[in-house]
Amino acid sequence: MKTKVGTSITKKSFDAGVETAKEATNGLKNPKIGFIFTSVKYNQKELLKGINSVCPNLNVIGMTSTDCIMTPDGIITSENGYAGMLVLDDNELKVSIASKERGNNPRETGRIIAKEALEKSGKKYSPAAFALFATPQEEELYIKGVQDILGDIPMFGGGASDDSLISEWEVLCGQNSYKSGCAIALFYTNKEIKNVFTAGYEETENFGVITKIEENNKICEIDNVPALKKYAEWTGLDSDELMGQNLMMASVRHPLGIKTIQGEAISVKHPIIGNPDYSFIVDSKVTDKIAVIELKSNIDNLINGTVTALRRIKDNYEPSALLLIHNCFRKKVINERLDEDFVAIKNMVGDTPFIVAFSFKEYGQNNHSGAMVNGLSLSFTAFPK
Repeated sequence: MKTKVGTSITKKSFDAGVETAKEATNGLKNPKIGFIFTSVKYNQKELLKGINSVCPNLNVIGMTSTDCIMTPDGIITSENGYAGMLVLDDNELKVSIASKERGNNPRETGRIIAKEALEKSGKKYSPAAFALFATPQEEELYIKGVQDILGDIPMFGGGASDDSLISEWEVLCGQNSYKSGCAIALFYTNKEIKNVFTAGYEETENFGVITKIEENNKICEIDNVPALKKYAEWTGLDSDELMGQNLMMASVRHPLGIKTIQGEAISVKHPIIGNPDYSFIVDSKVTDKIAVIELKSNIDNLINGTVTALRRIKDNYEPSALLLIHNCFRKKVINERLDEDFVAIKNMVGDTPFIVAFSFKEYGQNNHSGAMVNGLSLSFTAFPK
């Protein structure tokens, strides 16, 4: 497999697409897919037109990122915008893509795009793996819809994000972009596509049972105590200082975890909004009568978690390219030490082409857990030689 990365910080969206595509496909004879990650400052449709003008047959899929991306050339960002694309070229690889706006039923939307991608592939069977990029909120439903058609096969991806985390995000696919929607890419190959899906947080001794919820993602009570009061008790934070979006960044070091049935994986829930009644909203669906655990980390461990994930990727595996979906909230907490994060990645991967995008949520699988949607996690995917 041959791979390349191209970037641009050119001001005009169309020109940025042209420059990114030229650099990312230079020297490649038959590029199959381009993973595109871009700034919300660009007009995404114009960006895609620019890419298409250079390589009209390329399958392009991706999303907007938070603040920047990373490539072997460094941390790529600009006041005018930025774009980066990782391109794969392999004669033995077959790729097909499909996308759609949210619609009235996200699960049905997942089914529709899975059927479309399957038809485009010309295959009568499910692929080796699929990538999924979606706007936040309904990721679990999109994934269920896709799996209704393809079955429970390996998957990876992430949720579109933006600089201010105020829903300016978009998903990109082909020549389309969506402020609310989903895109998938199917991969037919006999080679292993390896995904490491991890958060790297440490479990604490603090845990309790969710005793009351509302609206699927609003935790009202833990152990029959107002949830934010219980959370503050565990973390040592002041519950009155966690109101509104104050909770969002404070909780990056103290998210909640829910163990899978066999206890081999933890679903990470990110508390994001504190309410006056001391309930709080998490970033994905929860239910009552299950135990939640306080997890903990610090900036050193967040950076080290990146290294640990890459070490797992390279264990008995030689990648030709790396697609690294990295959580945007982790990025904002690392903040001024982001250079250290980049250096840690570069030292681990050496000359292997890679791209890092910062997502709202992350998707992947861990220890036969089935597809999971986590907050504050890393979904690192390696493509074979």
